[in-house]
Amino acid sequence: MDNKDRRKFIKLGLYSSAGLLVGSFYAFSKREISPELKKYEDLLKFDWGFIVDTTRCIGCGACVRACKIENEVPDTYFRTWVERYEINNKEAVRVDSPNGAIESFKKNNYTDDIVKAFFVPKLCNHCYKSACTQVCPVGATFHSPDGVVLIDKEHCVGCGYCVQACPYACRYINHEKGTADKCTLCYHRISKGELPACVNACPRNARVFGNLKDPKSQIRKILHQRRYGLLKPDLGTNPKCYYIGLDLEVK
Repeated sequence: MDNKDRRKFIKLGLYSSAGLLVGSFYAFSKREISPELKKYEDLLKFDWGFIVDTTRCIGCGACVRACKIENEVPDTYFRTWVERYEINNKEAVRVDSPNGAIESFKKNNYTDDIVKAFFVPKLCNHCYKSACTQVCPVGATFHSPDGVVLIDKEHCVGCGYCVQACPYACRYINHEKGTADKCTLCYHRISKGELPACVNACPRNARVFGNLKDPKSQIRKILHQRRYGLLKPDLGTNPKCYYIGLDLEVK
């Protein structure tokens, strides 16, 4: 392991309280990995991705609540949230997300006719070519060997450049800690073979998480069988959050 790989390996340790970087890393898939495999090279067998099925989301906010509790997200900030899109008979689009949808949604009292409505959960897209990693002046934002965009809190100076650069509005500054923060796909959970909290909490299975390098994984099968879209594909960030049933009105 060279110095660069060793630095990455040490960084990953910051996000695993048990220090198990692989362990039963993929216990929820058909392919098993020995708990003894803890080397940096073993992480290269994984490339974690995420699917959001908007046709199944009911806007209940269970994912938002689970994320808040699991990751101790500060008030007024969110690592994941849900947006409601309503389109009236004049094709006008209204978008709202009251308090991130943590308490679900109430019916709007519009006088015009709503002809279409749907919910869109959002989170960090963990892009292959992430803008946030490119602008960080101290290298605190980085890609883990298994394809997750993480933040080294020991090196982050809270400058906010990454917050401004993210085209998906997925980052914020935790003013209590003075560092940037965002969705990590619950790295402390997936490094122990558990699902992200939001995936675990969804009552409609609208969120799917898995290894994109494994052709037998559920996420790969779904991507082969269903048509999917990406948020802001024209930006060239190559996001790894894939959307089923993504409408053109969603930005």
